Amino acid sequence: MAERPTYLDFEKPIAELDKKIDDLTRTMDSGGPNVRAEVAKLREKSSKALADLYAKLEPWQRTQVARHPERPHYSDFIKHLVADYCELAGDRTFGEDAAILGGLGRIGTHRVVVMGHEKGRTTPERLKHNFGMARPEGYRKAIRLMDLAERFGLPVVSFVDTAGAYPGLDAEARGQAEAIARATERCLTLGVPMVAVITGEGGSGGAVAIASANCVLMLENSIYSVISPEGAASILYRASDRAKDAAAAMKITAKDLSTLGVIDGIIPEPMGGAHRNPALAIESVGRAIDKTLFDLGRLDADGIKAHRRERFLAIGRTLSPLAE
Repeated sequence: MAERPTYLDFEKPIAELDKKIDDLTRTMDSGGPNVRAEVAKLREKSSKALADLYAKLEPWQRTQVARHPERPHYSDFIKHLVADYCELAGDRTFGEDAAILGGLGRIGTHRVVVMGHEKGRTTPERLKHNFGMARPEGYRKAIRLMDLAERFGLPVVSFVDTAGAYPGLDAEARGQAEAIARATERCLTLGVPMVAVITGEGGSGGAVAIASANCVLMLENSIYSVISPEGAASILYRASDRAKDAAAAMKITAKDLSTLGVIDGIIPEPMGGAHRNPALAIESVGRAIDKTLFDLGRLDADGIKAHRRERFLAIGRTLSPLAE
């Protein structure tokens, strides 16, 4: 019997249906055709309820899906999408930061430099990777990887999934803001194609530092924002429990950001979220990256830089009354 996912609060009706299915499935062999018919009926009802629920998710619900612990992480994309992966560590200045990982590999027919945030799954892994919140050495490692990519003419692919850069005293002491700014600058000045995929949370400058790409893609239920809904609620409403209201006001979903021109494409997820079928989600991401790299591969270095410049200058242009 397939392992059930971790259900979110708003998925309780689905959880109850799936529990009934599990209970009946255990008695299927001895229950006869009536039990089998009831199980089939409940499965159809569960699938329809899931489809109806995910067809009208609110921004705060998508935020919860984006943070789901079973969503594909960087390590999953590397394992199932990147061939011949060779990890490169260290920033050659201070040390290694496991919140951002990166190296060399192949995606389809494309030889690439790949990097991204890793949150970890178990408690020891989360502590090791600092929940995907990078310190300055993580961003300086990203810069080193981008320098390597340009030196050897390799496109860069980044997987973004972080609540934000680590705000601790040690990170600030080692130049967190400067490191983020330098990483963002390096993204913007690259003479090779860069594709960024928001796979879960795209939080603040910690995300932008490795997402200022020629093409920014988002998984359907990911979020991308300057601050978390909880943080925005604390500032705007003086009440963190109004995160739901903040999420709606901030326009953090893939659909909203596509309308605003902040992102370039939305990658569909399996019904019920990427955590319900990670393999299919990763496959969809791979196809999107492969197509984007093929399209960008037609441009030379000057064309790549011009394309990226125009992409960022165009954000929100069609919505502005001053655009003309």
